[in-house]
Amino acid sequence: MTEKNDHESHNAPAPDWEKRFRAPRVSLPEWAEDAPDRSLFVSNATGTYELYAWDRATGAQRQVTDRPNGTTDGVLTPDGRWIWWFSDTDGDEFGVWKRQPFGGGEDEPATPGIDAAYPGGLALGRDGTAVVGCSTDEDGSTIHVLPPGGTPVEIYRHRESAGVGDLSHDGTLVAVEHTEHGDAMHSALRVVRLDGSTVAELDDTKGGELELGLSVLGFAPVDGDSRLLVGHQRRGRWEPIVWDVTSGEETDLAIELPGDVSAEWYPDGSALLIVHSFDARSELWRYDFAGSELTAVEMPAGTVSGATARPDGSVEYLWSSAAHPPVVRSTSGGVVLDPPGAKAPESVPVTDVWVEGPGGRIHALVQRPAGEGPFPTVFEIHGGPTAHDRDSFTAGPAAWVDHGYAVVRVNYRGSTGYGREWTDALKHRVGLIELEDIAAVREWAVTSRLADPSKLVLSGGSWGGYLTLLGLGTQPDAWAVGLAAVPVADYVTAYHDEMEALKSMDRTLLGGTPEEVPERYEASSPLTYVDEVRAPVYISAGLNDPRCPIQQVENYVNRLVARGATHEVYRYDAGHGSLVVEERIKQVRLELDFAERHLA
Repeated sequence: MTEKNDHESHNAPAPDWEKRFRAPRVSLPEWAEDAPDRSLFVSNATGTYELYAWDRATGAQRQVTDRPNGTTDGVLTPDGRWIWWFSDTDGDEFGVWKRQPFGGGEDEPATPGIDAAYPGGLALGRDGTAVVGCSTDEDGSTIHVLPPGGTPVEIYRHRESAGVGDLSHDGTLVAVEHTEHGDAMHSALRVVRLDGSTVAELDDTKGGELELGLSVLGFAPVDGDSRLLVGHQRRGRWEPIVWDVTSGEETDLAIELPGDVSAEWYPDGSALLIVHSFDARSELWRYDFAGSELTAVEMPAGTVSGATARPDGSVEYLWSSAAHPPVVRSTSGGVVLDPPGAKAPESVPVTDVWVEGPGGRIHALVQRPAGEGPFPTVFEIHGGPTAHDRDSFTAGPAAWVDHGYAVVRVNYRGSTGYGREWTDALKHRVGLIELEDIAAVREWAVTSRLADPSKLVLSGGSWGGYLTLLGLGTQPDAWAVGLAAVPVADYVTAYHDEMEALKSMDRTLLGGTPEEVPERYEASSPLTYVDEVRAPVYISAGLNDPRCPIQQVENYVNRLVARGATHEVYRYDAGHGSLVVEERIKQVRLELDFAERHLA
């Protein structure tokens, strides 16, 4: 294991790239439904991402959690009296819910009688009832109803992935997302009473025959209103419908916007706040049920990472662009929540590139440093895979630009935001299809003279780290350096060691278990091609990672060691990434140093 000194001279000012990581930032504040002056947000103000309570009426803020590896999962009860937060161990994502009074006090167990598990959704009722989703290797997916002061009652159990979607405003109905049909990429819905008895079902997969998913967007925020807002893919993209779970009536909103459309209720139930994502950017709209009217919510060009409608009709949203740091804005004017301290230095904007690939046009986002190309170029590959890169502020790519690298981010097949067929295209030839798209964009980068072909870096985290290792083995002459963070490295061992929900996803992607389709796992595993790797490889891995467990990384590293391949490994005591700012800076510094030494 190689580590570099991560301390700068005390007298030297910190470079801009470090300032971007250290700059205080906040998430979009969540507010209590029946006490809207009480809010909860996440901030890195102490150097570790933790939960904070904010009393808007008085302006008072206080830190709620304080743990060595940080805390980001929390929720307010509807009355705002309690803050629930998820307590795992060193980032392993396996634990229990705790709660703390909004005004401060001791933490206490929030779900007595429910064993530690991976979280599977949580919904809190106005009378104190909690609906708790859990996932374990032994039990699969379970859902418990915990009445106030009572003992938990199990109302759902299945081996396949499932979770709590929402609880109705009056606390009588539970929406469940499930994949009992065996397709972890396309959920079906079931609405049940608190005793687990079924009220209604909605399954666009038709028992697993069709690849059409559904998602719970939320019950109407009005007592006695049985309408459920649902996301569907019936027209080849995500968009909302309203489903009355009592009558069975479905209302197609027919919102004619290109790209994916999500929504949430305005607090009085009269309208929807629409979040529209298209070509790696987003915008906001208001949809009024009266007259089916769609009205634009004014905002700058860029990306909305979260938005919520307030009781007064205003909209608060977390906005950024590649050039401009994130800020929580309101349509009522001004910044909603401005953390103290120095602001993050700006970066350079992205430009859009469209490249013809083997499966259709590929969208890539490019950031260029100052000067004339060709540049040393980092292909920063996003994780997921069901996610996408956006025109949003990201400290990692900005650090590379500061050091004279061009950065290319590819929304390969498997990415969201470009229609259902694009997202679903990677099945069975997992990893290999994404790399075909990355290779097409690589060719464009070289022929356009953006990129120096002798100084190409393949880099990514999680699924991006997986594609990095797979790409170094299957495209050994294409890349000069590889940087893989928390990767899948040995797909078979990863499958057997990972959390249960990801096993379900892998069975869906590859068409079965390693024992059922061994040839597919072999074709998609970086370990299969490790002896073909020519480029120097840097790997970072969390010792407590339940998604890309450490043993399968060690298997890959042992093969590199056996053949004397150039590599370095950094192991750190956390899970699937770190919530500690200085740890993040250290990891980026190690990657920058590794690339500089091996590209020189």
